[in-house]
Amino acid sequence: MQIVSVGCAHPPHYYTQTSLLSKIQELWDSDSREFSKLQRFHEATSVDGRYFALPLEELVELDHFGKSNDVFIEVGVKVAEQAITQALEKAGLQANEIDAIFFSSVTGIAVPTIDARLIHSMGFKDNVKRYPFFGLGCVAGAAGTARVHDYLQGHPNDVALLVCLELCSLTIQTKDYSVPNLIATGLFGDGCAAMVSVGSDHAIAKLAKGPQVLASTSRIYPDSERIMGWDISNLGFKIVLSSGVPEIVKQYIADDLKAFLKGFDLQRKDIGSWVCHPGGPKVIDAIIESLDLEEYDLALTRQSLRAVGNMSSASVLFVMAETMENRRPGIGEKGILLAMGPGFVSELVLLEW
Repeated sequence: MQIVSVGCAHPPHYYTQTSLLSKIQELWDSDSREFSKLQRFHEATSVDGRYFALPLEELVELDHFGKSNDVFIEVGVKVAEQAITQALEKAGLQANEIDAIFFSSVTGIAVPTIDARLIHSMGFKDNVKRYPFFGLGCVAGAAGTARVHDYLQGHPNDVALLVCLELCSLTIQTKDYSVPNLIATGLFGDGCAAMVSVGSDHAIAKLAKGPQVLASTSRIYPDSERIMGWDISNLGFKIVLSSGVPEIVKQYIADDLKAFLKGFDLQRKDIGSWVCHPGGPKVIDAIIESLDLEEYDLALTRQSLRAVGNMSSASVLFVMAETMENRRPGIGEKGILLAMGPGFVSELVLLEW
């Protein structure tokens, strides 16, 4: 499988972390002690600003799940269309040339799914194969890439589209002063990434700017179901987020990578580039420490976190887009695409540029 292009899009409402805190202080009826705690958590995220689906004044009026989910569908269709259009333009392809669409989100529910709502308006063929999946969260950008690779191995002449749409702002719980929610309020942002890939026998495979996907592996860790996820109620999605994520990274990721690479007669020193999900500053630190990386290796990951926050499944594809556009590795260089998410799980994808 060859990655051809990645398109990226955001909803139009951007807030710097400073302006966001100021507005929250105006709109939330929290006492000064709670606001001081929120401010500390915001500063610790290393995020400068984020995009939101709605202006904050309207977000706080979404007082039940039905309202926020309606916005997810309305805004999600628009943002997904923008990302897909950009990805197709970069690839030099038309919508009717796509053979399969893989769609992931964990911040809203739509039946029919967002991708189905775009089939006719964007000109996809009516027999396009669709693979929507829900629940993978932050790992879905990497896991989706791996599942597209699995598909294209069996359909080497096909073109596949992976769409990761997350409107995390719609999950903010304005009356929840728990530590996980306060962290999430300062960490997560909104965005959509669309990635076009082709099978090895497709005519444009050898012309693609992106890397070839060689293989992937998944790992689900023991006793980790409450590390990350959602509790779902009539108020919508309430964040489950443990402070133990960096420790899981330190405990497992180096051995996971070593075992994965061994199957291809490779070692850590053979990997020259890293496309990692920006889970948060402590998670990034843990990856660097565990894999003995340099700050330069994850500079684009930190840059993405600082500029737009953690956009769940979409984030790692934003890092991929930046890598392809502005820091493409040399021909033949091996790379790793890495993300972790609810389960608690990791996904490693072996790349060759």
